[in-house]
Amino acid sequence: MTIPLKIDFVSDVSCPWCAIGLGALEKALEHLAGDVTVDLHFQPFELNPGMPPEGQDMVEHLTQKYGSTPESQTQAREAIRLRGAGVGFIFHKEGVRRIYNTFDAHRLLHWADVVTTQPAGLQRALKEALLQAYFTDGENPGSYEVLLRVVGKVGLDMDRAREILAGDEYADEVRERERFYQDAGIHAVPAVIINDTHLISGGQPVEVFEQALRRIASGKEKS
Repeated sequence: MTIPLKIDFVSDVSCPWCAIGLGALEKALEHLAGDVTVDLHFQPFELNPGMPPEGQDMVEHLTQKYGSTPESQTQAREAIRLRGAGVGFIFHKEGVRRIYNTFDAHRLLHWADVVTTQPAGLQRALKEALLQAYFTDGENPGSYEVLLRVVGKVGLDMDRAREILAGDEYADEVRERERFYQDAGIHAVPAVIINDTHLISGGQPVEVFEQALRRIASGKEKS
């Protein structure tokens, strides 16, 4: 008998540790194939909700926000690249040059989660493609051109996506979801919530996800 698990993956498209965490979670789920069935949803979190459309130079942004030096940023970028490689995610060796606003990407991700006229699993495909577009290919995840191309690539309705981007559909829903998780104490991502009760924080190794999911599925992990 397989055990059903509901997983809410709270994250941002511009978060490198979210890409690492997702890769590790997916590998853990591969190890649990046949033991669990998963209902996976990607929930919105903006690391920089006030970021203007044109974005900001990454070195400048990290220096202002965290007080880090270009040298320490280079070291951190290499560590992230290696962690990504370990879970099958490719980060561009030179890193991303700018950080961008991701609100419209979250609107499309929400749409992909609630739309009933498309095949199941497309929200996950869209999330993965957006992370790749930004961190692997260095593209702007706030650009309508990029967003529409990615939507088409994963098989979602490009015309419908274009309509959404032209207006403010799902804006209220995304903001409500963001407030919900912030009010619940989520202030850093990734935050992986299983069955609405168990929290795994950060881009953990595959083994951590696998062990936690096995305990939860077996009922040995208390809420």
